[in-house]
Amino acid sequence: MRHRIRKKPIAEINVVPYIDVMLVLLIIFMITAPLLSQGVKVDLPQVPSEPMPPTDKEPVVVSVDAAGRFYVNYGDDQDKPVSPEILANRMSALLKYQPKIPVFVKGDSGVPYGRVVQLMALLQSAGVDGVGLVTEAPEQ
Repeated sequence: MRHRIRKKPIAEINVVPYIDVMLVLLIIFMITAPLLSQGVKVDLPQVPSEPMPPTDKEPVVVSVDAAGRFYVNYGDDQDKPVSPEILANRMSALLKYQPKIPVFVKGDSGVPYGRVVQLMALLQSAGVDGVGLVTEAPEQ
């Protein structure tokens, strides 16, 4: 008595629904990716913030006062406001000689948010990769 072994067909997986889902996800990512890349790249500190680790290089601090004027703690006349063009030129020149120098932004709490964003865009156009925002610890 011989028994025949029947071969069962291999179960087929229908991949069409997976392809449809992947195409929908691809379209969603293609639409949202340009929206996410707009704006100025800034690493925002958490509140309450922790001190930055010490670095070998003295950081450059760019300040915005309540009137929206820019100040830089680098170069001559640090107590006098500088124009956006002079600020961009100073930062570009500084980054040529010290490419990894840390840059911090101090904004007065009364200055409009748009002015601080203009400053960060100006720094980005001058070649600054990232900035740190200077904050004060909350009073307890």
